[in-house]
Order: sequence, then C-alpha cells, then structure tokens
Amino acid sequence: MPAKIRLTRQGRKRKPIYHIVVADSRAPRDGKYIARLGQYNPNTNPATIDLDFDQALDWLQKGAQPTDTCRSILSTSGVLMKKHLLDGVKKGAFNETEALSRFEKWQKEKEAKIQSQANKLQQSKDAEAKKRLEAESKVREAMAAEIAKRKADAAAEAAAAAAPVAAECEAAAEAPAEEEKTEE
Repeated sequence: MPAKIRLTRQGRKRKPIYHIVVADSRAPRDGKYIARLGQYNPNTNPATIDLDFDQALDWLQKGAQPTDTCRSILSTSGVLMKKHLLDGVKKGAFNETEALSRFEKWQKEKEAKIQSQANKLQQSKDAEAKKRLEAESKVREAMAAEIAKRKADAAAEAAAAAAPVAAECEAAAEAPAEEEKTEE
C-alpha cells in the first residue's frame, strides 16, 4: 500500500483550510486517511503551517511520498532539510552533531527571513494607513476651511443686511427727536 502525504480540504467556500494527512494513494481526496500530521491555512499572509515535525519526518523516512504542495510545505517547515541531513549521516558524509548544527543554522536563517517578510508587510500596512490618515486629514481641513468661509460669508451678508436696517432705525429714531425739537 503506497502512502502519500497530501492535503484534505476543510473550511467553507472560498476560505479553504487544509489538513496535512498521510493516506493511501488510492483513497479519495477528502476520504479515509492513516494519520493527520498538521494543518495548512493559505488564507493568512504569510500562510500558517501547523505541523507535527517528528511525525512528518518519521513518515518520510518510512517512504511516504509527498504531493507537490505538501513537498513545498514540508520544505518550508524544514522537514525535508532534516531528512536530507539525516540521510547524509546514514551515508557517512558527516556525523549527527554536524547535521544538527547545520539544521539549526538553516532554521535560524529561515525564521529570520520569514520574520523580515512579516515586518515588511506590517510596515507597508502602516505606511498605507498613514497615507490614508493624511489624505483624510487634508479633506477634513479643506471642509473646515470651507465651513469657516461659509460662516464668514453668512456673517458678512448678515452684517450687510443689518447695516441698512440699522441705518433706518437710527434715522427713524432721529426723526422723532427732530420733530420734538421743532415742535418746541
């Protein structure tokens, strides 16, 4: 019975989440499987991989063949690198401590690369948010200037409209006073 390491689809429409499983190659995609190794979520950025490292390595050493996508996932998580180094130990190319030191070095570089990518994404999001905030503040300032201009225009119109009324009131107030003086 040839075993395959492959994905089974879970989740809802347009939001897939995959389980990484070991299954008989003749079984259907979402059918019966032998062991579940982890989970892969491509919806996040960067993609989230939750994998039982030791169990995946054990199945690879037993001869399970990963599909192309699973090979990429296992390569990203370092399972294939560790298998490669352990095969080198079996062949006598180097000893086990050398293999472990090489794997740790590779793993640190990989984690640094992933972290830098995540930082770059966060910085681009922050820069975009800052640009939107600046554009919004410019619009808000323009609207405030326009409202202030409208208020000033309205006050000027009110003052202009009130000036003739005030002049009439003063003239009307002075006219009775003049009539009183002329009657005396």
